Amino acid sequence: MLNIVGTPLGNLNDLSLRQAQTIASADLILAEDTRSAGYLIQAIKERFNLSFNQNQRLISYYKEKEFQLLPKVLEWLNADLNLVLISESGMPLISDPGYLLVQTCIKKNLPITIIPGATALTTALVYSGFNPQHFCFLGFFPKKQSHLFQSINRMKQIKGIDKEMVFIFYESPKRINETLKTINEVYPEAEICIARELTKKFEEIVHGKANDLKERSFKGEITVVIR
Repeated sequence: MLNIVGTPLGNLNDLSLRQAQTIASADLILAEDTRSAGYLIQAIKERFNLSFNQNQRLISYYKEKEFQLLPKVLEWLNADLNLVLISESGMPLISDPGYLLVQTCIKKNLPITIIPGATALTTALVYSGFNPQHFCFLGFFPKKQSHLFQSINRMKQIKGIDKEMVFIFYESPKRINETLKTINEVYPEAEICIARELTKKFEEIVHGKANDLKERSFKGEITVVIR
């Protein structure tokens, strides 16, 4: 059985009992980041009175290894081992590894169970105060300036058709200021909410136009919501 397990965005007190039970009982844990997975496992041991699978193995499973490890993972699943897939934080597959694996399991009729959890995009959407009924998630914004320009221009065109649409994307703290400068050039009227370090100690939510935000300093994991 493949268990897709959502994990806390940052605050480990958000960990659910079902998430903890599923992780504790796994034969193998496929983890995007084994170090953060180790912290998570330690938190489960400290917060829940659970018996762990003594033969449990932690396997590194980041994006670049997903194709390489696929045959071995299918072998484990066909051997009726209990597998858990977790990302560094939030819900696997949402800009994280696992899409290829889930696609393959569906094609091969291998059982999958989802143990839901938080994802930064919906948390940021609620924080924004924008109408949450119509939104489009764009993943990570492109790095190349020409592609970035095209993406922002496309958003502006869609807004011309659907004025209720809200856009959400993830951005690196190294690129966020350049992205905001490009938004200011292409789509200066856009209303923006930047959600930083969600659920963590230094969580920060700021609102404004790109021109108001483009010179600010932003650190950590960033989710941008645009109306």
